[in-house]
Amino acid sequence: MSLPTPRSSLKAVLIASTLLAGGAVGTALPVAPAHAEVPMQGYADLVARVSPAVVFIEVSAKSQEPAPRAASPLEEFLRRFGEIDPQFRMPAPPERDRVMHGLGSGFLISQDGVIVTNNHVVENATDMTVKLEDGREFKAEMVGADPMTDIAVIRLRDASDLPFVEFGDSDRLRVGDAVVAVGNPFGLGGTVTSGIVSAMGRNINSGPYDDYIQTDAAINRGNSGGPLFDTSGTVVGMNTAIFSPTGGSVGIGFSIPANTVRDVVAQLQETGSVSRGWLGVTIQPLTPEIAQAMGLEGSRGALVAEVQPDSPAEAGGVESGDVITAVNGQEIGERSSLPRLIAAIPNGEEARLTVQRDGREREMTVTIGELSADRLEPAAAAAPEGLGAPLGLEVQPLEPALARQLGLPEDASGVVVTAVDPAGPNADRLAPGDVIEEAGGRAIATPRDLASAVAEARGRGVLLLKVLRQGNPVYVGAEVAAS
Repeated sequence: MSLPTPRSSLKAVLIASTLLAGGAVGTALPVAPAHAEVPMQGYADLVARVSPAVVFIEVSAKSQEPAPRAASPLEEFLRRFGEIDPQFRMPAPPERDRVMHGLGSGFLISQDGVIVTNNHVVENATDMTVKLEDGREFKAEMVGADPMTDIAVIRLRDASDLPFVEFGDSDRLRVGDAVVAVGNPFGLGGTVTSGIVSAMGRNINSGPYDDYIQTDAAINRGNSGGPLFDTSGTVVGMNTAIFSPTGGSVGIGFSIPANTVRDVVAQLQETGSVSRGWLGVTIQPLTPEIAQAMGLEGSRGALVAEVQPDSPAEAGGVESGDVITAVNGQEIGERSSLPRLIAAIPNGEEARLTVQRDGREREMTVTIGELSADRLEPAAAAAPEGLGAPLGLEVQPLEPALARQLGLPEDASGVVVTAVDPAGPNADRLAPGDVIEEAGGRAIATPRDLASAVAEARGRGVLLLKVLRQGNPVYVGAEVAAS
């Protein structure tokens, strides 16, 4: 389960998601490395070249039934950050025959009218009108969409000889490089802002494949799907999200790297859907405390909490308690790196995993499967809803292999604390590596057992825990938050 973000005046506003992709036809802007220098004459020449390929999208959607639906990853991202400004709330299920309208941005990647934008801009659209900078309007149709990365590809009808842009190499971006964002904020029309790359590889918990570019270029509502350019005029990202206490830009914006999106768009253009690799493991962070308890140096890698039955990981010999440190020679820095690396491997291909087990490094080969919706359910079920907020903890089951690594009997039971919210109610009471054996006098074997004990203790405000800490039993009076 994930730690809750501390509640504060901070509001998260999701405005666009992942990025462009290849497949451009004809002559386009040359690919060149990003440069940090701001030209003396400003960006007027660059904007004049690229802005004709940036489009504004008006969407109408009509629903016949107020059908309930599960929260999307984007809505979950908004929910985690607490109270959201009403103007940025995701719409409730529409009333019968209600027509909804929306605005967003996008950009042309081919002469014949192929456009990349966000899935949430065009999702469930019954009518899409695209406006170009020169005033021309076209109707558009869906080519394909990938909700997991919030990428969509649409095509203009009866279009030819249109301006378009190409992608640069987002892996060559450096913190401090100058970037320019173009889009349609608040429906005002073509708007240009500039800034620098503030950080790379940001994970904002909006989905399993987060790897955002952070920029201070002003991004606002309506910039969804708009491009982020380097100073050579190539697209290096697609403007996606902001953190803001007011709902407007405060200089913390996020764009998905062009390299991440290129493959997704290529698949959407070819088949209308996206195929991703599947390993079949539930992973958790390798905290410094757990790494020390396991006799490992550093805390890089993904700790395997569970191996799913009949999965490629099980067939390849991966065990609970293994720490996966590399895939095909590419090192895993954080836990979130593993899903991205596995997803990029085609179904049926072999992958070489580097694994730490019992203090020794070993190599193993697994044949990657194909990820499907039903294969995502076991990971979701591992995090009981509502547990993180009351205790401010992230926990995982104590599997036999993990118990052995922690120096506990293999038949030990309980849940392992893998992270503690520093702003939560138990930051000074519990620590990563603690094993919760009992809660409120009842034995704890799974996170769901703990969630039940927490629910019963809400009225009392405190819950007595029996904890194994470095192999020694201690009792802790844990505070249970009211909400």
